Amino acid sequence: MAEISINGVRRTEFGKGASRRARRDGLVPAVIYGHGEKPQHITLPARELGVALKQSNVLLDITIDGKTELTLPKAIVRHPLKQILEHVDLVLVRRGEKVVVAVPVHAIGEHSRDGILEHVHNSIEVRVEATAIPSFLEVDIDGMTAGESRYASDVKLPAGVELESDPKTIVVHLSEKSTVVEEVVAPVAAATDAPAPAEDAEKKDA
Repeated sequence: MAEISINGVRRTEFGKGASRRARRDGLVPAVIYGHGEKPQHITLPARELGVALKQSNVLLDITIDGKTELTLPKAIVRHPLKQILEHVDLVLVRRGEKVVVAVPVHAIGEHSRDGILEHVHNSIEVRVEATAIPSFLEVDIDGMTAGESRYASDVKLPAGVELESDPKTIVVHLSEKSTVVEEVVAPVAAATDAPAPAEDAEKKDA
């Protein structure tokens, strides 16, 4: 499980204008909350935060005024068009504490070629220690034939990881390949007994 340290700065200005100025200066507004603590409004360096968030369920050691808080990203807001970070919610966690998180699921193995694999759910929710969150989980699709599915209950869980999603949740499904039938339309034969144009008939009479 990745754990990255970032220095934060406590916010003294609030509102949309202050947030815009912070983003213009290369900072991302964020809030840290949880465990009954008073929410802490801070800013984080956009570049460092952006790199860290490329990893799913990354743990962030946020240092503010000399004090370090262990946090887990809870909600990430990006600009709908530019996709730049606009705001991040971080929840406080304790070492040894179990949390519920969504973990990506990777399909392994070879399925039958008579079907097309559909990823119905790309992740499932599990309960695991905050400092031991797996980067991904695996589900075996070896030998799957068209019409078959693999469920959350089929996902391999490492020791200490408990399934939180409904066991009957479909993770992947192998659908049947559709058969495309091409309809061949015969060309319409040109009419041979069509009457001559009126103009041609007049020329012949002249």
